[in-house]
Amino acid sequence: MDATDQPTTSSKKGLFALGLLVVAALLGAIYLREYLSFEALRQNRAALIAFRDSYYFLSALGFILAYALIVSLSLPGATIATLTGGFLFATFPGALFNVAGATLGATGVFLAARWGLGARLGAKLDAQDGKIKVIKDGLDNNQWSMLFLMRLVPVVPFFVANLLPAFLAVAWHRFVISTFLGIIPGAVVYTSVGAGLADVFARGESPDLGIIFEAHILLPILGLAALAALPVLLKALRRENTL
Repeated sequence: MDATDQPTTSSKKGLFALGLLVVAALLGAIYLREYLSFEALRQNRAALIAFRDSYYFLSALGFILAYALIVSLSLPGATIATLTGGFLFATFPGALFNVAGATLGATGVFLAARWGLGARLGAKLDAQDGKIKVIKDGLDNNQWSMLFLMRLVPVVPFFVANLLPAFLAVAWHRFVISTFLGIIPGAVVYTSVGAGLADVFARGESPDLGIIFEAHILLPILGLAALAALPVLLKALRRENTL
């Protein structure tokens, strides 16, 4: 066995932490699903508003931590949590609370994966072909651009975008900054939807989550994605010109 394959004490601890996340995610998906739903928000909205009005700072802190937990465990409730942030705290500072919670949760997944599997899985990915190899090569050569692209145009699921950088030796600060800034556009859109939930509840309807695909919202986000991709395209053009 190669020395790099020998599990170190830190990697064992990381694997244990990663294993706990997986187990907690499975248990959460089984037992918490009904509490992380739009209907649960509808039924408990009065109690949530009363608690917010009585303990604003505590409710804001508790919300951010709860959001981080949902993301770190990859529970099926991140969208509802984002709507709740808007419902309770308005578009601002609700969007800020949503982004902070999502970034904290994503960072938890990133660190657990880095400590648990880290370079060993990264070496295996080097030997892969297909889409994973393309993403890896892109991250290796254009880390900032690829990290922002994964957030602005989620061609891979959010939890995968949290894991891949951990396996590909992306610096921690780059992951945190690109996650925080990259998810702001989508977070603002869905938080604004949540801010209007009082009227939705009054009409007995469900929120329109497809709003992000409307042209006046989608086109600016795609414009940001194009800016993020520009350095990658310029590098490719320079490479072609030097051949």
